[in-house]
Amino acid sequence: MHEYPVTVQIVDIASETARKNNGCVRRIDLVVGEDSGFIGESIQMYFDVIAEGTLCEGAQLFIEGVKPQLRCEKCGKHFERKRFSFQCPYCGGDGEPTPIGKEFYVKSVELEVEDQ
Repeated sequence: MHEYPVTVQIVDIASETARKNNGCVRRIDLVVGEDSGFIGESIQMYFDVIAEGTLCEGAQLFIEGVKPQLRCEKCGKHFERKRFSFQCPYCGGDGEPTPIGKEFYVKSVELEVEDQ
């Protein structure tokens, strides 16, 4: 349920961008890491309802998912963790958490702008 208020913020950010440029939103690209705490499908579900009556109405929301990665303490390479394992597939060392997969941000907003 915490996706609802964050979806409101996404619509607000995109609408403000459209308002400043005398246009309307046609597309929003969002980056959502699997470990961000947000579920892309829930954001998508709320988006159409929240966008209704705003400058985002009718816009498409594209969500780019980012899989979490670990960094090997031994060789320094990044890798996706296999289930029940933190072992590096390159050297066998132990993996440590990284910020990769925790991303959550609006990557871009595509507008349709009226000629002035």
